[in-house]
Amino acid sequence: MYPISIGITIKKISPLFPIKFRSLFFSNSSAKNVPSDSILAEKLVSSLERCGDVNSLKRLHACILVQGLETNTFLVSKLQNTYAFFGLLTDSRSVFNRIINNNLSLWDSVIVGHYKAGQSDEVLRVYLDLKQRKIGIYGSAFTFTLKSCIHLGRPEFGKAIHVDIIKFGLNTNQFVGSSLIGFYSMYRDMADACKVFDEITERDLVAYTSLITGYTHTNDHRACEAFAIVQHMQTENLEPNRVTLVSLLQATAHLQLLNHGELIHAYAKRRGIGCVDEAFQTSLMDMYIKCGAPNKATMVFHTMSIKTTSCWNVLIAGHLKSSQPFEALNLFSLMAQEGHRFDLITLANGIISCANLGLLQVGKSIHGYMFRHRVQLDVVANTALVDMYSKCENCINARKIFDTMKDKDVISFNVMIAGYLQNGHACEAIEAFHNMRTLGLTENEATILTVVSAFSDLNDIRQGRSIHGYVITHGFESKTDIANQVLYLYVKCGYIHYARQIFDRIKHKDLVSWTSMMMGYENLGHVYKVINLFQEMQSEKQLTPDSVTLTCLLQVFSQLGCLTQVKEIHCHVIRASMDNQITIMNSLLTTYSKCGMYNISRVLFRKMRTRCLASWNTMIAASGMHGDCVGALALIEEMKKEKIVPDDVTFMSTLSSCSHSGFVEGGLNLFRVMKEEYRIVPREEHYGCMVDLLGRAGQLDEAFDFLKSVPPTESGSALRALVAACRVHGNNEMGESLGWCLLDFDPEHSSSYGLVSNMFAESQKWDEVARVRESAKQRGLEMTSGYSMIEIDTFDLPLIYLSIFTFLYPSRPTSLISTGDGKEKQQQRRCLLQAAGDIAHHRLWMIDRLGERQRPAHQGFEETEFDRILFQSLLICQDRKSKKHCKIGKMKYILLESGHVNGFEEGIQY
Repeated sequence: MYPISIGITIKKISPLFPIKFRSLFFSNSSAKNVPSDSILAEKLVSSLERCGDVNSLKRLHACILVQGLETNTFLVSKLQNTYAFFGLLTDSRSVFNRIINNNLSLWDSVIVGHYKAGQSDEVLRVYLDLKQRKIGIYGSAFTFTLKSCIHLGRPEFGKAIHVDIIKFGLNTNQFVGSSLIGFYSMYRDMADACKVFDEITERDLVAYTSLITGYTHTNDHRACEAFAIVQHMQTENLEPNRVTLVSLLQATAHLQLLNHGELIHAYAKRRGIGCVDEAFQTSLMDMYIKCGAPNKATMVFHTMSIKTTSCWNVLIAGHLKSSQPFEALNLFSLMAQEGHRFDLITLANGIISCANLGLLQVGKSIHGYMFRHRVQLDVVANTALVDMYSKCENCINARKIFDTMKDKDVISFNVMIAGYLQNGHACEAIEAFHNMRTLGLTENEATILTVVSAFSDLNDIRQGRSIHGYVITHGFESKTDIANQVLYLYVKCGYIHYARQIFDRIKHKDLVSWTSMMMGYENLGHVYKVINLFQEMQSEKQLTPDSVTLTCLLQVFSQLGCLTQVKEIHCHVIRASMDNQITIMNSLLTTYSKCGMYNISRVLFRKMRTRCLASWNTMIAASGMHGDCVGALALIEEMKKEKIVPDDVTFMSTLSSCSHSGFVEGGLNLFRVMKEEYRIVPREEHYGCMVDLLGRAGQLDEAFDFLKSVPPTESGSALRALVAACRVHGNNEMGESLGWCLLDFDPEHSSSYGLVSNMFAESQKWDEVARVRESAKQRGLEMTSGYSMIEIDTFDLPLIYLSIFTFLYPSRPTSLISTGDGKEKQQQRRCLLQAAGDIAHHRLWMIDRLGERQRPAHQGFEETEFDRILFQSLLICQDRKSKKHCKIGKMKYILLESGHVNGFEEGIQY
């Protein structure tokens, strides 16, 4: 009785079955002229090859047994392999065990059959059985056993096979040697692969190609060795074939050697290699894409006579890697129009394109296609959907898909965490990170980067220090990217001292490290530390400032009024061909305007190649800052002609310009247009501009009436503007009553305290001044003040002297105090300065903010002409009607007060 698993017994077979069975193949033959066993065996082999189901296979097996053909080695090996192909390993092993003998062909066939059926573990088991019998081993058995070791990740088993190969003397065989080269190459052990290559006596194209492929798969600098091997191969009169060229294209793609790739392409054309071969054409497209030439990849694609789905996938994925999602989505649409069938990779690439473009509706339609066609989504496709919904600001759907995923991996969690962070849900991002750890998944560098960013958004130093500790304990602090993110965390929380400690510990500082530290200093007003740090960075010759670094520097120089340095940065931008970057150009516009160079800002704006809405808003704000209301309104009209829709920031800047210029009618009309034509809901800043507009024009009653119509939640800026207007126009009664209301309404705004304090000081109500300042002090608020920026460039002084002077109101009147550098330098200044006009008030206290020392009042340092001119410069902003011109040698100075700029050169305002 045969094993039950075969599913048939001899007793169940009719005695006439052989005749009947043979008649299936030879219908015209009689029973007397039945074919020989060899002919029948050939027919059975053919039937086994065409066998499409298990039942037919078992009937064929039964026929083999009845006909007594179980001793036919070739037929039985085919039967055994067919069982293995259908995954019936028990039946396959049973067949093999019943016919087992010392026929090496049979053993070899069994090993090959198991390998082709994907049963690599069975290959190793059969190999060990064969080895124990000590009857020898064919070279092909070694080849497929080595391949099975690669599939199973068993390098130690493969090395043991190498020892057996040497024992059998097959290490010099070109086929076995090529298999060994492939084995060692997969584990990037190119030293042993080269040793095997050198032992091969007759090296053919297969051996050379195996070694070339091995170097290609290293994915590092060693890939360039592949080209040297090709040159050596050609000296032995061996020319590359299709497989060789595919490997060379992969090496070229990794090394991004476009010229080499084009030479390979030209060689293939001349030899007629790969013209209709999908693998070669796909590798060629991949090479062009990775070498930064997606257009050439597209040309190759269009020359293909047959475009398979995999070819479409390569080109679509290539455009995505080249940051061309729009082109990728166009290819996706073209593929659908031409009737090609989508596979899971195509759909995932389509979703990724929609994610990068923010096309939610298109992404939903692709998702619907997946649902209608019941596409079984894998982790990659699901992750792409999560990413798409997250980037399209639909975190709810992203979370729904994420929750339905069965096999979540680290990448899935990274995408979900990043999605939460992009949509402002830092707490949910941190919660997802904790869930990932609960599932036992190990975080990678991308995870930590995203999580540290989430803690940065929380602005919670306690939690921030906890994640910093996690970074240290898990060994991530040595990673420069993560260290930069931790540095930014402390900068964001305002702990610049801790940030500097992190910065000093970074061994390999990159541009992000330096820029983050400079931004931290700039945010806290440590402008000179920013400049010193930048000078230190310049000593690192391999680092070149980018647009972010230069923007930070421009913000610093705009505070200092360093026009010379601003021009130097502008020159660097032009030399580095960065003048096409909108961000840096917008920063230059702002900086020039803050430095008093409004005309330069206007010229620069006209010369910009590309202008976005932010560019227009920046220029309008500059116009308002310099009181050019006509210019601001002209820009609004120009925007309409160019079909650029203004936003709330545009109108806020224009209203501010109307306010500073006293253009009441134009401001009122603009406010109406904003609400009625553009349907923009006014914000607190808009109401503040309108009250300031009326207040500056002296229409205090109208301003007060307008204030009554402002929503209570948006009235802070408007109330502040009305108090300032009362101060300017001397309506102390209204101003004082509104001032106390302002402090009650907005007790956390530092400028409110300065405004009310100054108003009481002008009325010489010093007790009220002290009361207001004490209230601000108790709340820990610092009151900002107007300041003058002076840049002196003379023949007598070799260097530019820059100083910023701040004017404060003390609690009692005091004499004017200057805090310059030294007596010798002050004497030089006296020779340069000529004061014109009288000082109307003596209640200001002037402090050199950038001076090294500060002299107290009781030293009685005498008032100088230099002091008077600085003092008067601030008063120009406060009272334009009584302003006095002054001439200070070759001197330029900028006055900045309440966001308004006045520039003077040789005593004349410009």
